[in-house]
Amino acid sequence: MASSDLEQLCSHINEKIGNIKRMLSLRNCGQEPTLKTTLDKIGDEIIVVNELLNKLELEIQYQEQTNHSLKELCASLEEDYKDVEHLKENIPPHLPQVTVTQNFVNVPDVDPGEPVKVEEPAPTKKHPKEQRSIKEMSFITSDEFNGIPAYMKSRLTYCQINDVIKEINKAIVSKYKILYQPKKCMSSVARNLYHRFIDEETKDTKGHYFIVEADIKEFTTLKADKRFHVILNILRHCRRLSEVRGGGLTRYVIT
Repeated sequence: MASSDLEQLCSHINEKIGNIKRMLSLRNCGQEPTLKTTLDKIGDEIIVVNELLNKLELEIQYQEQTNHSLKELCASLEEDYKDVEHLKENIPPHLPQVTVTQNFVNVPDVDPGEPVKVEEPAPTKKHPKEQRSIKEMSFITSDEFNGIPAYMKSRLTYCQINDVIKEINKAIVSKYKILYQPKKCMSSVARNLYHRFIDEETKDTKGHYFIVEADIKEFTTLKADKRFHVILNILRHCRRLSEVRGGGLTRYVIT
């Protein structure tokens, strides 16, 4: 056996002997009445400290969970903020503008001794004939747009479809304003359009608002191209219009 191995073995044996001596010493201390009371107190305090450590560990776990939840909430709020900013910067142009008007009434200084004169409101002018309302096509909602099959809408956007609806409504209003106009007030151009509108009506369009491609060309800047007919197909899918064919014409009826 090498001398180095013998020294390590001796050191290990001496360490074990030292541990045994300390254990015997502690055993003897526990048998003395004065030291036993002290050891009992130390044991009780160790139990209390252990309970505090357990509570501290639970509190740390709770704080970690709370911190994780707050981080998730913060990330969610940041996403919502970005969405709101995006909506704010990309408001569809077809939406009506909301204007708030305030009426301020100037009240002159009145002498409390003078009687107050109450002015009667002027009678409102009665219109000789009430203006007839014209039915317009309602815009596509975002939910409806999302429900359109991908093959149908292709690369068309939500705003592009509603822009076409806006132009169709322009054509409808322009057409029916002429139809509802007294004939004696019509110009020669309006009278010619009036007769064309009457000739295009059928029993299937009676009581319904409709237009044809000639109205699109007459009253709007739209082109009746392939893209336009794709959007018309989408509007049929969304039940905004239907088609009535006859006499070589396709009539687009507002539903």
